Amino acid sequence: MAISLLATSYVQFSFSFFVLVSLSLDMESAIKTVVTTFLTSAKGKENLSAGSFQKLVQKQLGGIMDDTKSSSAIKEMMRGLDENNDGRVSFQEYLTLVGYLANSLSQSKSGSSPDAS
Repeated sequence: MAISLLATSYVQFSFSFFVLVSLSLDMESAIKTVVTTFLTSAKGKENLSAGSFQKLVQKQLGGIMDDTKSSSAIKEMMRGLDENNDGRVSFQEYLTLVGYLANSLSQSKSGSSPDAS
């Protein structure tokens, strides 16, 4: 009986550890993807030009955003992100978009509304 309990505890611990490591690697991979996507789209520069930002949105975000085919909607989004009004999207400004999308996705999956917080 004690061996069976010990074996069960070990299996539960092993599974929990595997899930934790798996989630950690998923998070690490997601962060690397966010950074790599920006750097690739910026083509070695510190900021995304209007054209690069439009291509990024259209190619990478069409599955979770509306109006990614609309140039005017993307330009309006870029104006909203461009805090320093330099006509480009910096990495920090890009992270604002990523954070907004992550928050919206979380709220839609949990069923809460943006005003519930």
